[in-house]
Amino acid sequence: MAEYLIGAGGWWYFNIPGKDALEAYAKIFNFVEVNSTYYFIPPKEMVRSWKRRVPPGFDFSVRLNRIATHKFGMEPTSEVFRIFDYTKEICRILGSEIIVIETSKDMRYDHQKVCAIKDLLSSLTLEKTRIAWEIRSEKELPKTFINLMTEYNVIHCVDLSREEPAYESDQMYTRLFGKGKHNIYQFSDEELREIDNKIKGGAHKKVRVSFHGIKMYKDASRYKFFKEEKTFPPFTKYTGLLSLRSVPEEDAKFPLTKQELIESQGWKIIDITNEKRCHATDLLKQLPERMYLNVNEVIREIRD
Repeated sequence: MAEYLIGAGGWWYFNIPGKDALEAYAKIFNFVEVNSTYYFIPPKEMVRSWKRRVPPGFDFSVRLNRIATHKFGMEPTSEVFRIFDYTKEICRILGSEIIVIETSKDMRYDHQKVCAIKDLLSSLTLEKTRIAWEIRSEKELPKTFINLMTEYNVIHCVDLSREEPAYESDQMYTRLFGKGKHNIYQFSDEELREIDNKIKGGAHKKVRVSFHGIKMYKDASRYKFFKEEKTFPPFTKYTGLLSLRSVPEEDAKFPLTKQELIESQGWKIIDITNEKRCHATDLLKQLPERMYLNVNEVIREIRD
């Protein structure tokens, strides 16, 4: 049976008043993807402080800095090698097994680029770490690059709510953003079950599930609950129209048209009953086309 490591992309927004964010996060989840290393190179003492604040067995993965992925495009330059070496040192301190690479949609995997990346991978000494590579390409990856990834034991990292890996690995790494714009999304029960079925369809020894949506901690905790209890917990404190009411009350700025309500609120999850949840858009799309001055008008229109 595969080992599941479930968490989110960072702990910075895991705010509990009076508590250290990482310590509080690590009491709930057993895994985190360190996103901050993508934006800046942390000093080693900061990295050591992260390790001190989590319990034994807590799992970190570490993102490669964007200078290597976006500025130099994974070319075998001295700067890229320097960044890899320092990232490996971060992994050594944290006991991390995975370096996460995300390359841009603009990167083209032509013959010259594939050869350059092969030069890079063949020169790296990764030791106990492996690469999980998220390739944000709008074109189909060439077979030569897929073969290169398998040759160097790279895990093909994808968003399982959108696509599946190009090949099977002994480990699964998925970064979940969902089907909304950017990371503005929440996962329904059905979507999480579908993701889980895709994972169970492979022969993985270890599975890392990293949520990145705007409600990533809630989504991660719901999926973790599902894996432990085989069911999903309620998402809001209410059901039916009361649950729908609680959604725009969070942050909606009226007046809003029907389409504006769907775009700003429809991605959120509501509880139809204690056992069934859906996206708010499933109810909001029933509204007539007009301007709504407040949430009471929305609820009244759907109820009537």
